[in-house]
Amino acid sequence: MRLSGLIIVVWLTSIAAAKANDCPRTGTLGTSRVLTVDAKATPSVGLKSFAQTLPLADKEVVLTFDDGPFPATTSKILAALARECVRATFFLIGRSAEANPQIVKRIAEAGHSIGHHTWSHPVLSRISQTAALREIDRGIEADELALHATAKVNAETLFFRFPGFVSTPSLLETLKSRGIVVFGADLWASDWNVMSPQQELRLLTSRLDSAGKGIILLHDTKQQTANMLPAFLQYLRRNGYKVVHVVPAAANKSASDEK
Repeated sequence: MRLSGLIIVVWLTSIAAAKANDCPRTGTLGTSRVLTVDAKATPSVGLKSFAQTLPLADKEVVLTFDDGPFPATTSKILAALARECVRATFFLIGRSAEANPQIVKRIAEAGHSIGHHTWSHPVLSRISQTAALREIDRGIEADELALHATAKVNAETLFFRFPGFVSTPSLLETLKSRGIVVFGADLWASDWNVMSPQQELRLLTSRLDSAGKGIILLHDTKQQTANMLPAFLQYLRRNGYKVVHVVPAAANKSASDEK
């Protein structure tokens, strides 16, 4: 048992294990390591939707934000993450990225990962396969245009999250064939419901303490989440949690060399 545990620890730390950033300020949460995620090995992750999730150790979390960018609240989220030297992943809605390319660039320039969340956030199982693919592709094109001033379906940003976590087998297979990892989540704060930042913090921390680790879903479009996040990051630091930054394998081969 002791040997197998050691092997697991070595394996986890070898998967793009790295200091995600050298924080200039002491006493911050920081980002403990980088985890490279490959669609061939893990085409879909997140226990709320799939049978498997990321290989996280106890008290490791991945922070993800959906539905942005939205200037007022996304800017607050970015500021809170920057203060604690933490990197996260933002799943962008294409039409919002098109309207706010400067915020998309800020997300990328801060070192965060970017994923796709369709063009307009429909439930893809409720529309035709053709319409669903068009939603996915248009969202990718808008995100890529905001990032690189070039619209292309063959994304350099190889993460995707289904609106409402509602997928179909054929769409999952299509994304896998493109090398795009589909993210679900392991836990969330239910911040689509109206509540105070204090209520959201209590709900999220209780769920995290019960789960012990995992991919966390939040929304950078929610004012209550933007106001809650600084306290949540402090909670992670005080309670010994570590933040893992995920990057797509094909798009960032150099991430594993940050040692």
